Amino acid sequence: MDSSELNVVVPGADEEKIGQVLEVFLKKFGDSFDLSSLTTSGQWTLLWNNLFEILKTPTTSITMQCLKSIRILSRDKTYLNETINDDQFDCLLELASIGTQNQQFEPEIQTEALKILCNLVFQSPKCQEHCLKNSAVEGILKRLRTCKEKFVDYDIKFFDMKLLFLITALTPNVRIKVRDFDGLVYLVETLDLMMKNATTKEFEQQEINLINEILKVLFNITVSGPTNVDSDDDDDQHLQRLAIVLHDLLLFESKSKDGREEYHSNIVNLLTNIPIHCYSELVPMSTDDTQSDETFENYNIHAINVFLQFLEIKLNKIIGPTASRDYDQLPPILTVLIKSVRCTSHIRRYARVKILPPLRDVKKRPEEGTTIRNYLCRLLTYPSTQISDLVAELLFVLCKENVGRMIKYTGYGNAAGLFAKRGLLGGRSSENQQQYSSDSEDSDTEEYKQLLPGINPVIGCYEPPKRSPFEGMSEEQKEYEAEKLVNLIDQLDKQGIIKPCKIGEDGKPVAVDHILELQTEIPEQQRDFKKKT
Repeated sequence: MDSSELNVVVPGADEEKIGQVLEVFLKKFGDSFDLSSLTTSGQWTLLWNNLFEILKTPTTSITMQCLKSIRILSRDKTYLNETINDDQFDCLLELASIGTQNQQFEPEIQTEALKILCNLVFQSPKCQEHCLKNSAVEGILKRLRTCKEKFVDYDIKFFDMKLLFLITALTPNVRIKVRDFDGLVYLVETLDLMMKNATTKEFEQQEINLINEILKVLFNITVSGPTNVDSDDDDDQHLQRLAIVLHDLLLFESKSKDGREEYHSNIVNLLTNIPIHCYSELVPMSTDDTQSDETFENYNIHAINVFLQFLEIKLNKIIGPTASRDYDQLPPILTVLIKSVRCTSHIRRYARVKILPPLRDVKKRPEEGTTIRNYLCRLLTYPSTQISDLVAELLFVLCKENVGRMIKYTGYGNAAGLFAKRGLLGGRSSENQQQYSSDSEDSDTEEYKQLLPGINPVIGCYEPPKRSPFEGMSEEQKEYEAEKLVNLIDQLDKQGIIKPCKIGEDGKPVAVDHILELQTEIPEQQRDFKKKT
């Protein structure tokens, strides 16, 4: 479009002509994100300001065309931050019916205004800052509160939540404001209402999309920030109520497989913000007298089953045959499972049965295979300490923080990093071990008992008898090989490649001053370790 055509779009001009020009504009740029032809010629800024001047008369017949044109312009942030002003932003709030004037416009106009507001908050730091003092948050929550009494169009509810998510994600200080306006309560009530209104245990895709946006907003306002969400009794009650609603949400499914995974992912992400003591709400007492896959020790463990299935899906995606290596997906579900098994003993016992069942095939290393245990053992030595630490903590808690049991299921080599960090080298016991019941939950299989004498605790599996490498050597040859090894280690030490260590009094590695210190230290520590494990 040339500048002469767009020059028609000015306040006070003939609306019919403006409408015709805007229709051409919409057809040309409707699907385009490249507006460089407008920004380089100066038309972008001129058109932007003129469209807002026209919108000052919101009853005009071309309001919708003006809003659609502004939405297209808002895709480009070249001059957006320096051009947008508070009055223009507030004008859009009014058209979205979340302003201070309480005006109600047609649903299509409200939706279009909300789409623009989403773009502006995403693109402009100035708009993000403006949301600290304007009516956006209050207006959205006010409309959310009234959803129970009157019908609100789906698109309006969806983009309300989309906008609130962007505001709370990009402007952390707004999160306090949302909580002060009882946003946590209204959002949880909305989820509860959606479940009550559902006719089946399967949500339609539209419902899933809306729930996902609500869950993302809840994540933002419960994440650790300037205030501690555990510090207030009312907050604690709200979080417990939220945990109950999340349990109920897990009883519902999405009709599409892709939608189900995202749905569960948002629930898991939100649960990472919930305190451990609230996790008991995820496993209520079972109301079913008959035993089923959903019942364990008279508790409904459906939520834990969902978490374990979700973990398996993620592990298969990043480690399985078609691995994506997207390890960032793991920390949330690992965190949720750790909190779950730390919360109550029945959750821990159930998760242990599923993750660390009695050992049968001990001829393979713990990290070899396709079970959850195999995958987790493989991740114990993963370079990302965040992931390896979370995996280690989960497995250690499932083993009741018992060093010997951890070695049995993972192998000493895989668990050495955990033991070193916690001061548990040399067979020392965890200080937290006393918090667990003394009842043994181990049930060794016949296969395990038969091969137990031949199991190498370092690699965690059976190792067939081997010919001793010293067989046939004279004492002089053995001494020569030993000295050769000492010299090699000494050279690596001097080059800074390795740092020989012994186990200190605190159970953690301590660097030795000279390699010969290992000559007396290691045999003694090995004897102590065998006695303890």
